[in-house]
Amino acid sequence: MSPSAPSRCRLAPDLNTCRILNGMWQVSGTHGRIDPARAVEAMFAYHDAGFTTWDLADHYGPAEDLIGEFRRRFAERRGAGRLGEIQAFTKWVPHPGPMTRSVVEDALGVSLRRMGVDTLDLLQFHWWDYADRRYLDALRQLADLRDEGKIRHLALTNFDTERLGAIADNGIRIVSNQVQYSIVDRRPAARMAAWCTEHGVTLLAYGTLLGGLLSEAWLGRPEPGRSDLGTASLQKYKRTIDAWGDWGLFQELLAALKRIADKHRVSIANIGTRYVLDRPAVAGVIIGARLGLAEHIADNARSFDIALDADDLAALEPVLAKGRDLMRVIGDCGDEYR
Repeated sequence: MSPSAPSRCRLAPDLNTCRILNGMWQVSGTHGRIDPARAVEAMFAYHDAGFTTWDLADHYGPAEDLIGEFRRRFAERRGAGRLGEIQAFTKWVPHPGPMTRSVVEDALGVSLRRMGVDTLDLLQFHWWDYADRRYLDALRQLADLRDEGKIRHLALTNFDTERLGAIADNGIRIVSNQVQYSIVDRRPAARMAAWCTEHGVTLLAYGTLLGGLLSEAWLGRPEPGRSDLGTASLQKYKRTIDAWGDWGLFQELLAALKRIADKHRVSIANIGTRYVLDRPAVAGVIIGARLGLAEHIADNARSFDIALDADDLAALEPVLAKGRDLMRVIGDCGDEYR
């Protein structure tokens, strides 16, 4: 099967993005050593295949610097006039404290310098402690900086539905919230998706492939110990699986997904990706890119060739029904960080 061109959506009227975003947590140092030169060359391969949207953060090691270097080389090779083809969404994850204009502006300035831009396409804000309501002060400052042109669009990461409402009630406009969302962790469907649909906010989903566990590579394998989980992603999402069910139930799920994947002549990862892309309010799915180490460009693109039918979804339900309700086990989106 020859993969289709990646599909796109408008996260905002002036922000056209790929529906699969290239996740850069994998360059943070917890997924193996990344060679910067090879990483930047790999970024060209993703871009040329239509995967032009990058998800990163201020604390993802050299991620912002890699975007800056990619943009410099891109301008040299393709011309500065084409830099608008690249979308780079970073995050600001501050320690709670006073959120004055200077604190917020200084933090923003670091990202602007590292990424080599005058304006951030999308700034996704995270806050650790809801009891400290200074997150509203930070968002007001960020909204002012957006209105002054330092940020094109303001967004959130790992906020729950209650706090989304509080932010909206304070007149702060955001375009998206980035949350964990997979066929195993379906918490966004419980409350958040409906709220987002009603209020014109979209979801960016991460953890959709469970750090790589949602793949043929783990089908039929015995339960891994910690030593078998060589990356931070594998360790994190094995804990998600444990909260949802057990390894035996996860093997049932992989087997059901494999039957659907074979029917569509694609991979388990494609089915998992398509499942979340089809959920209400989801604008895009973030898939980690181990730049220069392992590329899945062609396979990722096949997710756009699939249309899951009613029989596919019905085949999954008996397995999914056996899993625990993670809204009860963990709480709403982002509660795992608090």
